[in-house]
Amino acid sequence: MESLYLLLPLSLVVVGMTAALLWWAVFSGQYDDPDEAARAIIADDDSTVAASTHEDVARLPQRIKDRS
Repeated sequence: MESLYLLLPLSLVVVGMTAALLWWAVFSGQYDDPDEAARAIIADDDSTVAASTHEDVARLPQRIKDRS
């Protein structure tokens, strides 16, 4: 019974903090556009990375020969 004196207020504090964080997340715009991250990955411009990767792949046979 004595444990309830500690656990009940502690659980109410945890529930209150959870509700406050949810309230903040909803009203600060965290859930405005949930698909934005998925579209950002597809629309990402990696042209400079792709160019350097293609050059590395083109030189790969020469590098393998040099190691042998």
